[in-house]
Amino acid sequence: MPSKLEALNRWVDEVAGKTRPDRVHWCDGSDAEYRSLVDGMLKTGDLIELNPQTHPRCYLHRSDPRDVARVEKLTVICTKNRDDAGPNNHWMDPAEAHAKIDALFDGCMQGRTMYVIPYCMGPIGSPLSRCGVEITDSPYVVANMRIMTRMGTAARERIEREGSFVKGLHSTGELDPERRWIMHFPEELTIKSYGSGYGGNALLGKKCHALRIASWQARSEGWLAEHMLIVGIENPRHEIRYVAAAFPSACGKTNLAMLIPPEGYRRDGWKGWTVGDDICWMRPGRDGRLYAINPEAGFFGVAPGTSAHTNANALAMLQHDTLFTNVAVTADNQPWWEGLDGRKPVKDWQGRDYDPANGPAAHPNSRFTVRASQCPSWSPEAENPEGVPIDAIVFGGRRASLVPLVMEARDWTHGVLLGASMASETTAAATGQVGLIRRDPMAMKPFCGYNYGDYFAHWLSFDRPGAQLAKVFHVNWFRKGKDGRFLWPGFGDNLRVLEWMLKRVTGEADAVETPIGRLPRAEDINLDGLELPDGALDELLQVDNEAWRAELAAIGAYLDGYGDRLPEALRAEHRRVADALDAASSGAAPRRAAAAAS
Repeated sequence: MPSKLEALNRWVDEVAGKTRPDRVHWCDGSDAEYRSLVDGMLKTGDLIELNPQTHPRCYLHRSDPRDVARVEKLTVICTKNRDDAGPNNHWMDPAEAHAKIDALFDGCMQGRTMYVIPYCMGPIGSPLSRCGVEITDSPYVVANMRIMTRMGTAARERIEREGSFVKGLHSTGELDPERRWIMHFPEELTIKSYGSGYGGNALLGKKCHALRIASWQARSEGWLAEHMLIVGIENPRHEIRYVAAAFPSACGKTNLAMLIPPEGYRRDGWKGWTVGDDICWMRPGRDGRLYAINPEAGFFGVAPGTSAHTNANALAMLQHDTLFTNVAVTADNQPWWEGLDGRKPVKDWQGRDYDPANGPAAHPNSRFTVRASQCPSWSPEAENPEGVPIDAIVFGGRRASLVPLVMEARDWTHGVLLGASMASETTAAATGQVGLIRRDPMAMKPFCGYNYGDYFAHWLSFDRPGAQLAKVFHVNWFRKGKDGRFLWPGFGDNLRVLEWMLKRVTGEADAVETPIGRLPRAEDINLDGLELPDGALDELLQVDNEAWRAELAAIGAYLDGYGDRLPEALRAEHRRVADALDAASSGAAPRRAAAAAS
């Protein structure tokens, strides 16, 4: 009987024949292999050893300055039918795409080693996990994949048992931006990436597999692949409830995943448990609840802004066995980035003597790669093959006005609408325009591997007889007062809002019905030990019906862009909310006079 690895072996041989490497190395994921990779990169200068006394086994990698971020315009979904990719994706015909990128791969690994990386997204023994194989010529990619996935012999053995895997082919090529593509072929479960060494473009297990390809797999197999953190909240009764949350960038995702409760909460016995900070795969369990795994084994986090104040757990885990990319260094060769502390760097992210005239010392998208188990709040349940049960799903965005601190969806369909209408305001640093609203449904805009209209329909399909679905909420930590300052402190104090959400899950808290959702009363949020300006909480929970009517019109125009693919149930839910706002605006009483929700 032929080995189930025959297809893998044949593909590896085909790639080797096309790329013509000097040698082929099958990765086993061992400590010795990792050490050999690091030693080799130290010799070539691809890695620089950091201070071994303060940061043992930590290394710095400096990217080509033209290769420091994901490139959305060169990231394409290649499906036979253009409408299957949808207006939310850049599309290319599969035959054209293969021809275009295969020409770049021709002979590209001459003089290099071709690494074959079998990996598993999720615990090796979990039925929720999926396997892949990345072929690359970058030892930096191999080292990162070892941290970020369950990589090596165990993954190869699972592939042999199952006979299926996602194929990922990557080469750094010449690092020429004019010869760079990140292509996804979801119907073939294949990824091809050329010309970049940056994480999101080159670590193919991450966004490429775990979201773009996995979202396609999830739709066909009846589960969800989402851009969400997973955090467990333990209360003083030692009950742990799990929350999955989707936020666009710069909205506090990693900070919430590694939440440290306020002092009073800690004293009472509250704890936060980190399962994942970026990706969540969920599927219905036998009891009808959604169960989730974090398919990743590590964190590939943004360094700038990480400090003892903003995320002490993240900072603690970066003191050893970490790969840093494009950070600055201090005089004693410690990693440094803006927002870390008051020290001065001596070398910037390009290795130049630090000069503020050259811009930030650390690149704004500089990164750290570290094993998740090094996080002080890491949960052993992250290795539970059955996943953790999700009690609440949270959507959020950065809005200076309009959107209240927290609201609860009235049901699953309304929750899908809240996710589909997610938006954040851009900043001058990002776009040159302040306050521009960017719609980012479920924080999946750059990562959904198919038409958003079909994606919304897939979400709606989970509301079926016997389902015990999580409650859905929307938060906004970023509302500002008239003085331009944030009204809510954020960070660990966000637990005060999560406490109300979880009490809604267990029926221990009331809510007030409004046209846009159910909100807490001011007295429902525990403010013990927190000093807010007078009237701040009332302003945070204010609903301006007239302004929301304009928002609903903008949401409707956005959703109409998906045409016939948009499910009618979502259109109907949008009309229901719009009608409720119309009714409330016609001489309605203030929100606080509304009847309490059950």
